[in-house]
Amino acid sequence: MTLEVRGLTKTHPGDTLATIRNLDLMVDSGRITALLGPSGAGKTTVMKLIAGLLTPDGGQITLAGRSILPLPPEQRGVVMVFQNPLLFPHLTVAENVGFGLRMRGLPAKEIRTRVAEMLERTQLTGLGSRRPAELSGGQAQRVALARALVLKPDLLLLDEPLSSLDPTLRDDMRALILTLQRETAVTTLVVTHDQTEAVVLADRIALLLEGRVAQHGPPDQIYRQPASLAVARFFGGVNVLPGRATAGVFQSAIGPMPLPAGLPSALTDGPGVLTIRPEAIDLVTPAHPGALTARVLACTFLGTQSRVALDLGGTPLEALVSPDFAQGLTKGQMVGVVLPPSALWVVPDPA
Repeated sequence: MTLEVRGLTKTHPGDTLATIRNLDLMVDSGRITALLGPSGAGKTTVMKLIAGLLTPDGGQITLAGRSILPLPPEQRGVVMVFQNPLLFPHLTVAENVGFGLRMRGLPAKEIRTRVAEMLERTQLTGLGSRRPAELSGGQAQRVALARALVLKPDLLLLDEPLSSLDPTLRDDMRALILTLQRETAVTTLVVTHDQTEAVVLADRIALLLEGRVAQHGPPDQIYRQPASLAVARFFGGVNVLPGRATAGVFQSAIGPMPLPAGLPSALTDGPGVLTIRPEAIDLVTPAHPGALTARVLACTFLGTQSRVALDLGGTPLEALVSPDFAQGLTKGQMVGVVLPPSALWVVPDPA
């Protein structure tokens, strides 16, 4: 059940600029794709267009090769779970989960069987008789997920499903969503602004910036090989060095740097911006062979990591190191810096 979106455009009433601009997106059958982006990028608008809750100004939406645009929401085979569970307060958990099945006119015995099975799958066994007001936030979100999955949709849309949960519950729900998706193999599109959530949940990430997909690919590829400076910055790419690539070597303010294989041919020769992720920078002794020398400006404890601000001959850099390593660093200390060629990447210069 592959979802394909082509040339999707939407301008909300009263707006002068389109929220969604000629957007292309593919969600592979049986996989999870994360639609990631900052607040206001248009992520929820895309979801509502796919679900049929909004009408696009242009473009096409197909599911399993057929257009679903002419179909009303209830006939699209698409189910959407919102950030707010939106449970019916006067119904029990079991009645909430079975609501869609009753609307489809299924026999009561089949409804009871499917509801019981889904309550077990979503770790809600024994809670079927409770009302929504008696549930925790995590339990309510699991009921909403159960209500969606019991319908056996062709496409599952999850709109910021974990944002209202505390960190511990969020981890549990991520694991549950992954387990259920693998068991049911339902094609899933999850909207989030949380990079960690996208990386943990998704097989592929589509990064939405200013109404368009800026890059679409596996999480590690987007992290290590951003398509643009905007993508690099969204994923924490704070180390950027303008310069010029010539014959596999990048010349910048810090000197020549050998580039990795695999760069797009358009970036192997000519102006560009060198990027390297903070966690890829190695700090060593100044005497280390091949190391550049930098001055420590500051160390900031972040919990599992420490951020080290560096001055490399007038060029600012940031490195992420273990807190134990950072404890041995002092402001003004000189350290060696190694930039592994395999961790370097070049993006087009936006200037």
